[in-house]
Amino acid sequence: MKVKNRDSKIGWNMLIVLLVLWGLFTVIPVIWSFGLTVFSYRGNEAKFVGLGNYINILSDQLFLKSFGNTLFYLIIQVPIMLLLAMVIAALLNNSSLKGRGIYRTIIFLPCVTSLITYSVLFKIMLAPDGIVNKVLMSLSIISEPTNWLGDPFWAKIVVIFALIWRWTGYNMIFYLAAMQNIPGEVYEAATVDGASKLRQFFSITIPLMKPIIIFTSITSTIGTLQLFDETMVLTKGGPGDATITLSQLVYKNLFEYSPNQGYASTIAVFIVIAAVLLALLQFKITKEETNEN
Repeated sequence: MKVKNRDSKIGWNMLIVLLVLWGLFTVIPVIWSFGLTVFSYRGNEAKFVGLGNYINILSDQLFLKSFGNTLFYLIIQVPIMLLLAMVIAALLNNSSLKGRGIYRTIIFLPCVTSLITYSVLFKIMLAPDGIVNKVLMSLSIISEPTNWLGDPFWAKIVVIFALIWRWTGYNMIFYLAAMQNIPGEVYEAATVDGASKLRQFFSITIPLMKPIIIFTSITSTIGTLQLFDETMVLTKGGPGDATITLSQLVYKNLFEYSPNQGYASTIAVFIVIAAVLLALLQFKITKEETNEN
């Protein structure tokens, strides 16, 4: 009995420590960020502006541009990445495929590759005298070198490609694990009933993977709304703010422009609200589809 009481006491102590740390490093910073949004906070001088910051972002052209860019990445990159991850997972789930472990490792490798390493690699490959231009010119696809990172349109495409290249393997692991947990008897019964492999995939695999699909959709959406690393390292938001994202705008308002912690916090709060609303929308759509089925 004494051992049980001691273990229980240790458990409660650990829980208290975790709650304290969570409060110090999560709850308090979040509350503090919300509090900053009602101030114009420059250096040590704070001026109460009420909802002024929220009103200002609606007429801020740079904010609208960064929001549009973030939505562009979200709408284009996330569906392509998730669909590609699903297809790759389905191929690797084939037990007759040799070297599945090697393929899985190669596809997952970009997820654990240093951001700086692969960004430098992309910059070298996409330079005007890089291998990409040389290959395309040798195939007569282009007649002269393209400045991929210096063109507003192509810079966005490069960012999307970099995101897909880096995070497809991450989502593939979830899908592959979900597929391998589906009982084989279900597929055997479907085969006896005459269902083709394609029919089994859409009628059995996809419905049983719905919780994982919802999870990866939400996490990918939130991750894209917080996109910072790829655009910062590859393009620094350029050329001419063509690739700037909301998270980059927060950074710039804190460290590059005339620093205003209140305005930066307002943009950060907007990102949080947008992420929550999109997550709730995805849950609602999925719940309605489940009820219909």
